Amino acid sequence: MELQALITVAVLVIAVGLFIWDRLRVDIVALLVLIALLGTGVITESEALAGFANRTVISIGALFIVGGAVFQTGLADAIANRILKIAGTSYTRLLLVLMFAVAFMSAFISSTGIVALLLPSIISIAAKTRLAPSRLLIPLSISALIGGSSTLIGTPPNLLAAERLALAGYQTFNFFSFTPISLTIMLASVLFVVTLGKRLLPERQAMQKVQPVTTPAELFKLYHLPESLYRLRVDAQSPLVGKTLAESNLREQFDLSVLSAIHAHGRRTGTLTANHRAEYLRPDVPIQANDILIVQGKAESVSQAAAYWRLAIMANEPVVEQDVITNEVGIAEVMLRPRSSALDKTLTELNFGRTHRLTVLDIRRPGYDGTLDLKTTRLRFGDMLLVQGQWKDIFALKKQHRRDYIVMGEPEAAEFGAFQRAERAPIVLIVLAVMVLAIMLNPDLLTLASLTAAVVVVLTGCITMDEAYQAIDWKTLFLIAGMLPLSTALVKVGLVDSIATNLRVALSGLGTYAVIAGLFAMTALVTQVLSNTVTTVLIAPIAIAAARDLGVAPQAFVMAVAIAASMAFATPIASPVNTLVMSPGNYKFSDYARIGVPLVLISMVITLTLLPLLFPL
Repeated sequence: MELQALITVAVLVIAVGLFIWDRLRVDIVALLVLIALLGTGVITESEALAGFANRTVISIGALFIVGGAVFQTGLADAIANRILKIAGTSYTRLLLVLMFAVAFMSAFISSTGIVALLLPSIISIAAKTRLAPSRLLIPLSISALIGGSSTLIGTPPNLLAAERLALAGYQTFNFFSFTPISLTIMLASVLFVVTLGKRLLPERQAMQKVQPVTTPAELFKLYHLPESLYRLRVDAQSPLVGKTLAESNLREQFDLSVLSAIHAHGRRTGTLTANHRAEYLRPDVPIQANDILIVQGKAESVSQAAAYWRLAIMANEPVVEQDVITNEVGIAEVMLRPRSSALDKTLTELNFGRTHRLTVLDIRRPGYDGTLDLKTTRLRFGDMLLVQGQWKDIFALKKQHRRDYIVMGEPEAAEFGAFQRAERAPIVLIVLAVMVLAIMLNPDLLTLASLTAAVVVVLTGCITMDEAYQAIDWKTLFLIAGMLPLSTALVKVGLVDSIATNLRVALSGLGTYAVIAGLFAMTALVTQVLSNTVTTVLIAPIAIAAARDLGVAPQAFVMAVAIAASMAFATPIASPVNTLVMSPGNYKFSDYARIGVPLVLISMVITLTLLPLLFPL
């Protein structure tokens, strides 16, 4: 074996060892692979950097942005809630609805994102139905992985497999090429799980019960907010009409905080129904006649402001939680850290409201039951501030001032719907449909369609550019871009052709489909310890070379690799999806193998049965 081939094998073995060792991030390992191959001269600089300009890498990045818009607009959340509502409390029905719905969603949206979205809801349902989370979470991850394998854009391995075929000069896969096999595997897997499989799932409670975080709705009651909140209707003759909140001086003159408003537009004068939702009142937006202001302050201050500005106190309609907690605004508890710069200062000295664009509604101090004055109280370590404002400002307090404050209950707020732009959900749905249709009609439009869709969701305000950057899983992109040069090196030094030839020689006596079976088994084994993306990058070229040696079309060979790469059921490290559910389900390593190995074997039988029908050699 030549020196460059030896170096490539050594890099491959060390990389696999580092992936299994799991002490270094996978993207760091990928970059080390790139550096090692470039530094030793196995590949050129252009070959090393080609992964960062790869159409699949760019397309996957764009798809992450589109998926982020799906989450930011609440579209995914709405779908998830509908799923859980239909499922009911029957265990078998819950499994059926959950698995099919998650598989469908994962065909178009990141499987990791879907599992992350549904995880809190599934745990909640498990508690309500008195089921152990371990009875639901592995089926959740299985269906997400199978669903992702059913379309061209569902998972990176499918995109990579299609790209390898195109680069080799063969006819590539279209949008639904994967669907017949994946759908059949899904049907068989659901049947297995709801019959024999559910007996293999452990009955195990979570190792550590998560300390429940008080939800915004519970905070509303805990702090007795209705007692200090009032609705004030702006009379048509009020001098306040046409003035902005900043010009009203309600805070400076009357010590009142305006938390939100129910605008007069779209409702009859003086009429208020459950359909009229409170909105954040921006300081520069003029107040209209018949607007209803939700204010916080002392009763005498409210009366004085009402008399001065000709406002009607709606005493018969008390403030409800929907008036101060919406998808845009909410409340949260904020605790001071031990070395916070806010210690021994008052809120006035900190200019807290103007600095953070948040209103402090109350201060609670451990061991003290009295009422603390919001203006004169000097803050201490452990003080809990109840703040109200836009969710983005509440979360900014955590991100930008984490040395001073601890924001409590972010997961609860996110579950409630923070940051969601529900009015733009139809836009995302249309963009997603058009993108999918374009790729279905012409797979070569993948990069153009995904990039266009990503730009459109940003331009239409479905997701901001900052949120778009946050939605991209950069680790995955660097993993793919860093590992593609290893695939290039394996081909360049002749190792791919050598492995393909040996595989053909070893199995050709048993027939062409024995070679395909060998490829499937090898891929399914490797994907249990390596990322399915890395596995596809390494084995897809071997599949094409093996088909070329046998003188047959390679589509069936590459399809076997793509499907097998997504059958990552048997270990918790095989996929981020499996890792996500491990701790909440209190699973052991063997739990995955007990149900995962039979499913891998089932998927192998189905794949080898359908391939001759779908891709005749």
